Amino acid sequence: MRLLLVRHAESQGNLERRLQGRCEFPLTERGLAQARALAERLVPLPLSAVYSSPVGRAMQTAEVISTKACLDVIAEPRLQEYDFGEAVSGLTWQEIREQQPEIIEAFRSGRSDFPAYPGEEGRAAFQDRVRAAMRDIAERHEGGEHVAVITHAGPITLFLFDVLGKEYRRPIPFVLDNAAITTVEVVNSGGRPNIPRMVVTGINDACHVKGIQSEDRAGGT
Repeated sequence: MRLLLVRHAESQGNLERRLQGRCEFPLTERGLAQARALAERLVPLPLSAVYSSPVGRAMQTAEVISTKACLDVIAEPRLQEYDFGEAVSGLTWQEIREQQPEIIEAFRSGRSDFPAYPGEEGRAAFQDRVRAAMRDIAERHEGGEHVAVITHAGPITLFLFDVLGKEYRRPIPFVLDNAAITTVEVVNSGGRPNIPRMVVTGINDACHVKGIQSEDRAGGT
């Protein structure tokens, strides 16, 4: 079974270089074009299911894919982006630099003392919910299936570190484009069928959006 982890298509927040977190920003026209190109790319597989973060930019992306695949979107709240808290969510990076430069430094330093500012979710809680969501999705499906999981840069990045057996840290050694596909293959582990083993087989496959790529190639949100 393959998990196709997809970062949502370009949103207005990406275009304005905002720390979106769980704030709502719709897809841009370019984002909608990216979602359509992504849906076409996935047609040959075919898909068995489409899961999505309930945040609007992810759901919009998922709905384009699910319509093309004749499937319903399954909303999974645990796939939401990291909650950065009320102090910074929705602000542009420039606004954060001007108003709270210490947060920029803390964010870039890869600090381990999460949470650090009002309302921030905390790394441990974030990791627990993302890991549980991915495990539960994997356990619902069988070998040979392709399952699309539409989410955000944060959950995909954290999950990749988890699968690779690495501690999450910055700088992150890869980028995740809007509407790019990261593939994780799920196989049985050593005769223990209830304990899935996961292997990363592709990161940031964005060939389907060549020519309509966003400038935000982030580890953003």
